[in-house]
Amino acid sequence: MVSVKRKQVEIYTDGACSGNPGPGGWAAVLTYEGHEKELSGGETNTTNQRMELKAVYEALRGLKEPCEVVLHSDSAYVINCFKQKWYAGWRKNGWKNSKGDPVQNRDLWELLLSEVERHQVTFDKVKGHAGVEMNERCDELARAAVPKR
Repeated sequence: MVSVKRKQVEIYTDGACSGNPGPGGWAAVLTYEGHEKELSGGETNTTNQRMELKAVYEALRGLKEPCEVVLHSDSAYVINCFKQKWYAGWRKNGWKNSKGDPVQNRDLWELLLSEVERHQVTFDKVKGHAGVEMNERCDELARAAVPKR
């Protein structure tokens, strides 16, 4: 059987919220072989965590085929979930966290996990507001996508 080499895509994501909860925006920049694609959107009543998750989900969902992805995010919430495999415990424990409480944002986590399983994703934590060009661009796009009150 011949193995097919997956396309290698680099993705930066960010979320923003005006008030928490409040109106929020999310954004992603996808790069592949010198091409860039920007995605963004907003919601009128959300949280910063939901916007961080939505950015990653929408970016991965936007890929037309399974890819090899390096995903950069300044969200410890997102990165730690995957690096520390929190999701495995949540699934095993009926979507309860380590304190026995329901996992927040379960709906988005489940959607995101289905996309992560479709691709080969490496998660990379970047420092926010530290001059990382693509992260700064995502921040601009996410803030611009926040619906005006």
